[in-house]
Amino acid sequence: MSAKKVKTIAIYGKGGIGKSTTTSNISAALADSGLKVLQLGCDPKSDSTTTLRGGGYIPTILDTLREKKNAKAADVVFEGFAGVYCVEAGGPSPGVGCAGRGIITAVELLKQQRVFEELDLDIVIFDVLGDVVCGGFAVPIREGLAQHAFTVSSSDFMAVYASNNLFKGIQKYSNTGGALLGGVIANSMNSKYHQAIIDDFVENTQTQVVEYIPRSITVTQSELQGKTTIQAFPDSDQAKVYRNLADRIYNHHESKVPTPLNEQDLRNWAMKWADTLMAIETGEVRSEGASI
Repeated sequence: MSAKKVKTIAIYGKGGIGKSTTTSNISAALADSGLKVLQLGCDPKSDSTTTLRGGGYIPTILDTLREKKNAKAADVVFEGFAGVYCVEAGGPSPGVGCAGRGIITAVELLKQQRVFEELDLDIVIFDVLGDVVCGGFAVPIREGLAQHAFTVSSSDFMAVYASNNLFKGIQKYSNTGGALLGGVIANSMNSKYHQAIIDDFVENTQTQVVEYIPRSITVTQSELQGKTTIQAFPDSDQAKVYRNLADRIYNHHESKVPTPLNEQDLRNWAMKWADTLMAIETGEVRSEGASI
């Protein structure tokens, strides 16, 4: 009997962009549909899985290994909402070591303990900090641990900048078995111009938008309760958006190499949009999407 094929994806994004919120709602939606899901938080803040566990933090792999060398799966894998398996890689002691080292160590331990096989998983989701260009944070795409990579981005320039940097990494490792890009998850889309900016960015980098996620007070209310929107407000419009996104990601099969913009082209692209928005603000350009 052939081994079960586990789907593996990595979700990247600039800190504070809503990456972990999005990832946790994807995990919750997939688990709620009956799939076996493991979410691996790959951020030194170690807060990827908090809303899957009622707002509580779990021991990280690095912290656990500092206390005992022979850590077992039960020491670092915890169940959350709808049975989602939650793991946090963790980071080094403040001021010491490489933040990306936690990802490398986490993957080594989970492989050694045969966690992916023993839990009979359907999907593994890596939730990865996308601000830093570092060997550790690149592990899921560089080593081919993830079959597909996605990035969460708003229309803010620094979020777009972080996504463009991820595209450069994917392009670099694409010839050595690295993960390819599934697309952009457009977050905080509350005006037509937010959407237009992201649409223009993906067109220029030859990729696609997987889903547009509106900014919603429902998400804030959910997180204040220590829950995902899927758990706290399962019948809300926002939950429907997350369920649709989760379905698209789980059924996504064809990723490709993006075409990142070089530094000058990215700056020129940003200035073009700055001029456009200024023209709208001053009334030089009028359209139905003029509200920013």
